[in-house]
Amino acid sequence: MSENMQDGSIDAYGPAEMAYRVETVGVAKANMPLIPMIGLGILAGAFISLGAMNFITAMAQGMPRLVASVTFSLGLILVVVAGAEMFTGNNMIAMAWAQGRVNNRQVMRNWVWVYFTNLIGCLFLVTLAYLSGVLHTVDLNFGVQALKIAAAKTNLTFTEAFFKGLLCNALVCLAVWLCFAARSVVDRIFCIVFPIAAFVNMGLEHCVANMFFIPMGYLAMLDPEVVAAAKLAPTVTAHLNMAGFASNLAAVTLGNIFGGTVLVAGMYYVIYMRGQRRPARDIAVMSALIEARKRDQG
Repeated sequence: MSENMQDGSIDAYGPAEMAYRVETVGVAKANMPLIPMIGLGILAGAFISLGAMNFITAMAQGMPRLVASVTFSLGLILVVVAGAEMFTGNNMIAMAWAQGRVNNRQVMRNWVWVYFTNLIGCLFLVTLAYLSGVLHTVDLNFGVQALKIAAAKTNLTFTEAFFKGLLCNALVCLAVWLCFAARSVVDRIFCIVFPIAAFVNMGLEHCVANMFFIPMGYLAMLDPEVVAAAKLAPTVTAHLNMAGFASNLAAVTLGNIFGGTVLVAGMYYVIYMRGQRRPARDIAVMSALIEARKRDQG
């Protein structure tokens, strides 16, 4: 039986209830067995990479940036609806941590494994995309756009990348937060599209997306035909290398963590959960509803 049928309502969950749903799911994520966590982490990297490829293709086809930004939403839609573990969304585990239901070791175990498996998934998709000849599609414009995007990211200062990462994951985690109000797949898709399109349109920085964008741009830089078509000065691509990639990821990851844990999870914890403990019976009921949903989807 679905969760909707069990509680007899089709209305969206309210913010206070959403907070406890986030807490319950955070506990489940923190205690997930390693093998499923690895597999779902790789899938999330692949899904976000597909969204990134969709965005680059739209830009290469000459679509306005706002329209192209909507196409990037494919990535998080796949993560949320199909099921996967994404580092930035998992920053919301901080709500369960603040409630004392998971400890530091459990949080770091999830974050470290998910982060590096996201990277594996992204690099796998970079490899597949490169072998497919995607850099030469749309009259080389896919490769040109990939190169320009990666060069712009690696030219950010540490401070710029940090604060762009902070703002980005505030929006990403708000998209995830909104999904906890939803009762259907369609609801979840609508919850995702607008915040994700906003961060892409504003040029903010997402560490998992950059695990695809920057390596893809680096491969584009190695292609003489793409470089000639891009007509970029050598100084523009000077930081498009391993050091530039690592520096961008470090700054953006720190910003993403701060934006997700403090600005979203932390704020909603203080507003709805601080100093309160949900009765054990309510926690058990919520856990049972989530397990029922998993069985329905399985």
